[in-house]
Amino acid sequence: MKTKELAEVFSNRYHGAANKEVVLSIHLFGIEFSEALQGQNIKEICELANAPISYATEIRKGMRLSKYVELK
Repeated sequence: MKTKELAEVFSNRYHGAANKEVVLSIHLFGIEFSEALQGQNIKEICELANAPISYATEIRKGMRLSKYVELK
């Protein structure tokens, strides 16, 4: 996937997250798209999604978790 496509998916997940589940949705995004996110500029994805750049850390946490979890 391209950076813009990832940013669009992230934007939908971030802005559509239920109250108090924003960080959870960010981690799930990192888990689900971990392979596509490899080599991408995560901060740029946050910028394009109109999300705080600090959430790049949370996306990376999800990417690291992807080795250990499976999505239902």
